[in-house]
Amino acid sequence: MKRTALFILTAAIAAATVSPAFAAYNLRELRQANLDKSAVDFGKLRNENLDKIDFGKLRQANLDKDAVNFERLRQENLDKVDFGKLRQANLDKDAVNFERLRQENLDKANAA
Repeated sequence: MKRTALFILTAAIAAATVSPAFAAYNLRELRQANLDKSAVDFGKLRNENLDKIDFGKLRQANLDKDAVNFERLRQENLDKVDFGKLRQANLDKDAVNFERLRQENLDKANAA
C-alpha cells in the first residue's frame, strides 16, 4: 500500500512539474507560428508606399492650398488702421502734460 501511494504521489508530482513546462513550450511554438504566419514586413511596406507618393508635389499642393500670405495680410491690416488718429486718441486719453506738471511743482516750491 505504501508503494502504491508513493508511486501515485511521485506520478502526481512529475505530472505537475512536466505539464506546465510542456504547455509553456506548446504555447511558445504556437505563438511563434502565428507570428510567422501573419508577420508584416513594415520596412518593405513603408518602402512600397514611399515609392507611390511624390512628396514634392504633395508639399506644394499643401502650400498652395493652406498658405497664408502674411505680407498681404499685414498690409490689409495696416490699411484698416489710421495710426495717426490712434496715436492722437491715446495721447488725449492717457497723456500727462509734463510742462504743466513741472510748472505746478515749481509754483509749490516757490510758495514754500
